[in-house]
Amino acid sequence: MKLPTWITTAATAIVAAALPACDYFNLQEIKPGVTTQAEVRSRMGEPGFIHWNDDGTATWEYARQPNGSSCYMITFGLDHVVAKLEQVLNDANYAKVREGMSKDDIRRLLGAPGSKVLFDNLREEIWEWRIEGMPAMDETYFMVHFDTGHGGVKKTSKRVAVKG
Repeated sequence: MKLPTWITTAATAIVAAALPACDYFNLQEIKPGVTTQAEVRSRMGEPGFIHWNDDGTATWEYARQPNGSSCYMITFGLDHVVAKLEQVLNDANYAKVREGMSKDDIRRLLGAPGSKVLFDNLREEIWEWRIEGMPAMDETYFMVHFDTGHGGVKKTSKRVAVKG
């Protein structure tokens, strides 16, 4: 039996709205210096990506794109206990993006983008993250523009989606 489209759409919206609340409660239980990798996995699930750091430690990425506006990076010490937990989609990290940075550098800094669009005619690829707006209800996006010729960052931009 196929459900009407409006029911599946409503159910999807309810689940998407509940995810940030789940993250909030799960993140409150994750304590640097105390929480282990196994505990993080049981609370947050499998990471979307694991970044290996130069010192042999790992940082687990939990991107909440394309509908969420956060990306959590949880770094573990060599003892497999949380050393640092941060929400990386923030103004301080946007300011760290520099011309010429690689896609790998940007992925490590901001996590997986919500979308990637290639514009062959402009020789540009744009990665986009949904971010917290001002006011919070505004649908706001941070974008990194890559030059497809040399692959590095060309520039960044922000946009607010106009509703209505």
